[in-house]
Amino acid sequence: MPRKPKPTPPQPAAPAAPGLKLGAHMSIAGGYDRAVRAAHAVGFETVQLFTKNNNQWNAPPITDAQADAFRAALAETGVVDPISHASYLINLASPDDVLWNRSIDALAVEVERCARLGIADLVVHPGAHVGAGEEEGLRRVAQGLDRVIAKTAGLAVTIDLETTAGQGTCLGHRFEHLQAILELTAGRSRLGVCVDTCHIFAAGYSLDVQDLYDGTFDELDRAVGLDLVRVLHLNDSRRERASRVDRHAGIGVGMLGLEPFRFVLNDPRLRGLPMILETPKGVEDGEDLDARNRRVLRGLLAS
Repeated sequence: MPRKPKPTPPQPAAPAAPGLKLGAHMSIAGGYDRAVRAAHAVGFETVQLFTKNNNQWNAPPITDAQADAFRAALAETGVVDPISHASYLINLASPDDVLWNRSIDALAVEVERCARLGIADLVVHPGAHVGAGEEEGLRRVAQGLDRVIAKTAGLAVTIDLETTAGQGTCLGHRFEHLQAILELTAGRSRLGVCVDTCHIFAAGYSLDVQDLYDGTFDELDRAVGLDLVRVLHLNDSRRERASRVDRHAGIGVGMLGLEPFRFVLNDPRLRGLPMILETPKGVEDGEDLDARNRRVLRGLLAS
């Protein structure tokens, strides 16, 4: 019986185009520094991670040794602009005061943890209004953010509101939702935006031809301003446009195809931003899937 080929381990790749910062969400199992080194091993220029278990409210404090190891890994590998993603438990739009206050406290702690590690951007989903209505939900998000910003005054961490697919009562699937939150929030200078390609596609925005891509990003620019976009999540979608279902796929193997990613990668307005993969992991045909997605994306760059 023929032997199965051994999976090829990720190998550091040649530097990407100047200013391009590709990365992926990496596990912190074994230490925050492990996430950095795992990203570097694939050849990524940046990385996204959780600063705690994303399915639990509480977490032990970050020790000096952990923070030092993380910073040392960044310095040794050259990985830059690390991003953190907040816990999925947080819901700043909740009409339940107990959950709302707990979410405020939890997000403030996540901001503090980012500051401890030297992470400048924390991505968070706006939240779900759970039947209270969009207007009330957006107002709650803005009030909650102002509370978090007041609790973390002086910390150099930007909270990036992520576009969403719009499942259930989740807010953020229309650019106008982000616009409303920003306009209602007193602490706007501490806020940014994270654009997820899978999410905006699932929410109904078109990206597949240049004119439609340009129209979508022009609409985003009018609503919030492209200058507020600080992070991109590069994910294909398992579901069709306007499905409002959040299911990520590998680059080019989902319903988006390759063209939207070509437009993003070659958009001079977005060059220099961290571009993070949240695609399925594993090994396929002997190739690490993160490495494959990186290779595919680099192949879309204009010469």
